[in-house]
Amino acid sequence: MDFARRIQVLPFRSLSSRNVPRVRRVLRISPGQRPTDPTGEPIFWGLCQHLGVPVSQNAAGHMLGHVRDTGHSIAAPATRGYQTREMLPFHTDGSDVLGLLYLRAARSGGRISVVSSAAVHNALLARRPDLVEGLYRTHFLDRREEHTPGERPYYTVPLASWSGGKLSMRYNRCYLESAQRFPDVSRLERTDMELFDLIDELSVSPELRLDVGFEVGDLLLLNNHAVLHSRTEYEDFDEPEQKRHMLRLWLTLQQGRELPPDFWGDMHSSHCGPGRGGITPRDMITTHNSASFGGSFRHQ
Repeated sequence: MDFARRIQVLPFRSLSSRNVPRVRRVLRISPGQRPTDPTGEPIFWGLCQHLGVPVSQNAAGHMLGHVRDTGHSIAAPATRGYQTREMLPFHTDGSDVLGLLYLRAARSGGRISVVSSAAVHNALLARRPDLVEGLYRTHFLDRREEHTPGERPYYTVPLASWSGGKLSMRYNRCYLESAQRFPDVSRLERTDMELFDLIDELSVSPELRLDVGFEVGDLLLLNNHAVLHSRTEYEDFDEPEQKRHMLRLWLTLQQGRELPPDFWGDMHSSHCGPGRGGITPRDMITTHNSASFGGSFRHQ
């Protein structure tokens, strides 16, 4: 398939003034060639293969994900946010890059917003420097029942880390709080809740937040290490063929940034080449040298 011929690249206006330095451009499918469910998948997959290596997004081993409402609630411990129509506060995903291809819009709502994690970090330092240290200590993230036998049901990770002179953040308040259901997880303290509250407050502030003009046919690429994203609640159509639908890929970049060994919160080194990030499928056999095989051997 001639992807270059079918895709129109539209420069995205500079976002440096809004402190979102890692959203550079969107790809927009020309109106006469906008993908439907059958055609969108090969277009999306083919384009993203030029950027990086897809990794598994869930315990079922799905490389190409479908973002749509399944009728479940994020309150259920085995449900992930992309499976619901609920509001998703600012968070990061479990890979170098998040890719989304917009196939069908909801009846209303579902707006996507982004914010620079560096801008949030700096604003936090200016407002409450006493809380910044909490970003760098160990926290616990719920794995939402997607761990393999013998593994812990949560990750132990810092929310922020430096490596190669770059700040990387990993944040999902929903999973931080739901990890409290495990008795061996340290209890959240008052300063933890103050830290989470301020991160959320700063992320939604008009001075830092950018609401993305994301339309049907657009492909959005976000650097998870540098950008947090959110989604408003949406109302869907009754007809199944009209319901909101996006395709999603988690990508390891061909030349990704250096990350500290504890960034992903599992036993593997973060310098394992193709396939870092992602969630280990339940039917995958992991060996001590699994990194040499590439693929999705790492966790969210």
